[in-house]
This record gives sequence, structure tokens and C-alpha cells, in this order.
Amino acid sequence: MAALRPVGLAILVARAFEELERCGSIFDLPRRAFVLEPGHEVEIHGRRVGAPLGPAAGPHTQLAQNIVSAWLGGGRVMELKTVQVNDRIEVARPCIDARTVGYNVEWSQELSLDESRIEYVKASMLIELLAH
Repeated sequence: MAALRPVGLAILVARAFEELERCGSIFDLPRRAFVLEPGHEVEIHGRRVGAPLGPAAGPHTQLAQNIVSAWLGGGRVMELKTVQVNDRIEVARPCIDARTVGYNVEWSQELSLDESRIEYVKASMLIELLAH
């Protein structure tokens, strides 16, 4: 598996807004696929959300641009990758044994604790910018 490489917030913001103006897309997701008001509100953990949809946890939910893309596509419940105290575990990749039913054979995260925190904050900030 390729290493995940976080991108700075300023670069993500510039790309999102420049790409939207120039190409009509954000992170290669075309504007016609945006679901900004899903309309099927539900209550989850005491909060109203626009739809009971969103990505399952995995490597893809660690990077800000992927979380933002899920939100643009209508996802309103983000199951983020589990962040654990020990972020230095060395394991072979991929870590899913899929010979039969598919089983996660270890606990891992691709980013460090600090990188994970920064990615989740960047995603939240960019979603707030796009929502306005």
C-alpha cells in the first residue's frame, strides 16, 4: 500500500476553490454530483444530520480531501479511521486477509497521531468553508 501523504490546508483550499471555478469540480468530483442538502434528516448521537450516509472507516477516511469528497457526495456521518495510542506499529500491508470473508488482521493506522488530528481538523475547516 502506498504511504498516505497529507497536503497542507492552504493547498487544499486553493485547489478546491480554483478547481471549482475552472473545472466545475472539487477534488475531481463534478459539481453535478454534489449533494449539499441531502434532505433525509435523522438524529445520530443527539444531533440532526442531513442523511444517514457516509464512508466506513478505512485508510480513505484519514485524509482531509477524502472526507471532504464524501461530504460533497452527500455523506453526513463520517466513520473516521480509529486513532490509537500506539501509532508506531510495524505491520505488513495490506492488513486485510481476504482469502475467505475478509478479516482485519491487526490494528493499524497509516498516519501518526498528530497527522490524524491535523487531517480531521483540516477536513472540518474545509467543509465549513464550502458550506458557506
